[in-house]
Amino acid sequence: MTTRAWWLVGLNVLIPGSVQVLAGNRRLGRFGLGATLVFWALLVIAVIIYFVDRNILIALGTNVIALTIAQILLAAYAVLWLVLTFDTLRLVRLVRAAPGARPLIAIVAVVALIATAGGAAYAANLAGVTRNTIAEVFASGDYEEPVDGRYNIMLLGGDAGPDREGLRPDSISVVSVDAETGSTTIIGLPRNFENATFSEGSPMFEAFPNGYDCGDECLLGYLYTEGEQRPELYPDAASQGSTAGTEAMRDAVEGVTGLTIQYYVLVDMQGFSQLIDALGGIDIDVPERLAYGPVTSKTPYGYFDAGPQHLNGEMALWYARSRFDGNDLQRMERQRQVQEAIIQQMDPANVVTKFQAVAEAGAQVVRTDIPQVMLSRFVEIAAKAQSLPINTLELVPPQVDTLFPDYPSIYTLVQESLLSPSPSE
Repeated sequence: MTTRAWWLVGLNVLIPGSVQVLAGNRRLGRFGLGATLVFWALLVIAVIIYFVDRNILIALGTNVIALTIAQILLAAYAVLWLVLTFDTLRLVRLVRAAPGARPLIAIVAVVALIATAGGAAYAANLAGVTRNTIAEVFASGDYEEPVDGRYNIMLLGGDAGPDREGLRPDSISVVSVDAETGSTTIIGLPRNFENATFSEGSPMFEAFPNGYDCGDECLLGYLYTEGEQRPELYPDAASQGSTAGTEAMRDAVEGVTGLTIQYYVLVDMQGFSQLIDALGGIDIDVPERLAYGPVTSKTPYGYFDAGPQHLNGEMALWYARSRFDGNDLQRMERQRQVQEAIIQQMDPANVVTKFQAVAEAGAQVVRTDIPQVMLSRFVEIAAKAQSLPINTLELVPPQVDTLFPDYPSIYTLVQESLLSPSPSE
């Protein structure tokens, strides 16, 4: 009976359903065995697809319907394995096995239950979290081809606070990605950039054909509020997953860089630290000792020492935003450091191990008009980008006059920053 018990437990692990076919309820066994064979078949097909064209798996893994089906199937498998394992323990008849073997048999059965039913339940939970995050964060919409071979995404770091009227982008960037190689350039625009021009034919161009002139200090960062105060200029913004303020910023960024901005991503800087904490912190090489604290404080809260530092979310936010020391251009450089560090931390192994926390944090701090149908394409491109250095261009003095901009010169700088070697080079 001890030998029989070990055989039954082993068969339940290797071929769920076979135990019932051999020694129990054959109807249950045939159902369990059939489900096991289907599971194996799907697993083999997935492995084959991974080596033939993994983009198919990426597309399925970012599709809400496919994720829902996967969640249902995995949850059903978890319940089935639970039922089969308990039924196997009934058939084993531990009381008739050798006394010394009983605890071992029970332990092996429980470990197998955790590995099978527990693993399937956990995978079902991840599928549900992924589906909910995609549905919550990403918009509906159609697939778009790259413009001149690139996808250009406006990245805004939103800084809304009790001492501010509305939201003002504290960080303004364009992430331009080569659709074939994954080569990425981050173009930084200072929020105190003045006399911004707009893409021709846009609502803001009609309102300010000679550039942004509000009659006072007309900074690029103020355009979000300007747009929010003129919602009639962008009547379709809400239905397209955007806002009037975001669209005003998009028109300005297009006009300043000469690039077509297909999508935007707005990150809530107040909740930004949650995402960094979910990733396990970020590594920053601090170039020189830096004081941090609010600009209103007479003394700093503390200092970042020069050299490599591992920062949690709160400290990374202080590093990126501190106004106590330095100027806006230095803050831009620090913000770009943080952005690059997050991209580097977004490697597949790190994201998978902390997936639920990353997904939940991302859903709280990110707003975007990137459609769900584009996700598989961007995941594919992001995988290529991981192996390449990130190019950066800061549109700041002395290269750029941010008070009286020379746009032909800026357009040349932007185009030159996009020229980078492919992985094969």
